[in-house]
This record gives sequence, C-alpha cells and structure tokens, in this order.
Amino acid sequence: MEIKFINRSNNSVEIERPPGEKLLNFLYHNLLGERLILPIAKQKFISELYGKRMDSPRSKKRIEPFVKSLKIDMSEAQKQIGEFETFNDFFYRKLKPGARPIEEGLVSPGDGRLLAFENISELSTFFVKGKTFTLKEFLRNDTLAEEHANSSMVILRLAPNDYHRYHFPYDGVPTQTEEIKGVYYSVSPISVKEKFTEVFTENKKEVCKLKTTERGEILIIPVGATMVGSLNSTFEADKSVKKGEEMGYFAFGGSTVVLLFNSKSFELDKDLIENTKNNLETYVKMGEKIGTAL
Repeated sequence: MEIKFINRSNNSVEIERPPGEKLLNFLYHNLLGERLILPIAKQKFISELYGKRMDSPRSKKRIEPFVKSLKIDMSEAQKQIGEFETFNDFFYRKLKPGARPIEEGLVSPGDGRLLAFENISELSTFFVKGKTFTLKEFLRNDTLAEEHANSSMVILRLAPNDYHRYHFPYDGVPTQTEEIKGVYYSVSPISVKEKFTEVFTENKKEVCKLKTTERGEILIIPVGATMVGSLNSTFEADKSVKKGEEMGYFAFGGSTVVLLFNSKSFELDKDLIENTKNNLETYVKMGEKIGTAL
C-alpha cells in the first residue's frame, strides 16, 4: 500500500514510509496476523510494556538512528540529541519558542497529516465502503452525538516522526477531559483503511470541550494508538487559554487528534477539503490556519 499525501508548504505529492511498515501490513492485511497477533497487539498492556522500555535510560541509544532514518529536523527542538534522558523524553520533545507561528482563524492543533470534512456524513466517501461509523459509538455520549450530528470534522494523524505535542486550535475555556477507555489499534493508513470504524470507535480517547466566546463549542479528542501507553494533558481545566497554547502530548507511537465543530462557526480551507475529496491527506504544522471564523 502506497501512502501518498500533499505537502501543503509546496503543494507537492509525497510518499510516506511508516516505521514498521512490514509488521503493520502483516497485522492488518494478513489473515494469520489479523486473527492471531492483532488481538494481542491492540491490548493496553502491550503498549504499556513498550512505553516502559521507551522510558528506560537504555532507550537513549535509539534516538540518533531514529532521527537519521526519518530525517527529523532537530534544529527546531529545545534540546539536542545528547541532552535527552530517554527515548520518550526525545519523542515528546518541546520546540523552540517561535518554531510554530500561530496564524489567524482556526488552526491545526499539531503537526501531522490532516483530513477535513465539511460534514461528518462525508466520511463514508473517503474510507472503505461498508464500514459503519457513528458519532454515538465514537463519543459514547448520546447528547454530544446529537449536538454534533452535522458538525465539521478534522482528523489530524501524527506519524512517529512528527512533533508529538498538541495544542488548542482556538481561544476559549476548556473543560476537564473525559476519558473513554479502549484498545490500541494503529492509526497508520495501513490499518485505518481496513479498520476505520474499529480504530476510531474502540481506541482509547479523551474528550475535551473548548467553549469559545462567539463560535460555540469545539470538541477536541486526542486518540491513543498502538505503542501510545498514555494521553498526557498539560492544561488547567476551566481556565481561559489562547490559541496555540499546549494542551498535552503523546508518548511513543503515532496518534490522532480529532476536532468537531459547528460548520456555521468555521469554514474549512478549500484546499484541505479538495485534497480530502481526492483521498489525500494534507501535511500541516501546529498553528497553521485550517479554517476561517464566520
């Protein structure tokens, strides 16, 4: 499976080569792997065990090869390779002030590959047909699901080589997050194309309501994934935040942040919509404009 995406900075089509590509194909595209190994791999204890390995001082030796193989730009980071205590310390590294300018309007909550849907009903046109996705299953909250039945939806996928802290996409007052327990499917396109419904309804996630002054409520939903043992919030609930302020971070592994908001409050950028309709994700950076406030 060739994973293509649009690099928004130069509008070029690029190909992603995810770490562990062969293993992912075995787990999600091989009957033996899917039936015998995947049921174990998606369990919490596997991600926790691997997370502990990445918190060990011995894991430092993995950093330099990882940086080289994935061509990560370390000039943006506050610390350099030799200064990190563990692999996870490197993985959820902080960036230098000003490394991610905060633009006007609704902005991306993180670095990653983005899909944009003006209405969540359009999900079925992108993902594998025959897969049923409902907001009730995703949010596990009937009231919220009704309120956002016709909302716009943004899915931001963080690959292992991306900056792994996520931020608020708009000014507002965030509520305490509500944890939704679950398993840990991979969020790589290799798995999502096959198991979109399972990934987004069964994976562990947290739901935060960002209450804005004039644009209604934005749901911010960090989603866990294989080898992401925990979602780590760093904000204070019920206290005003500015767009671009840090909300939290993911430990080792790729993961996802989902946004849901009223389509009458924000208009998503046309290029993001068009790329999504063409079955392509768009690579964006944290703080980059993704929508206009109406």
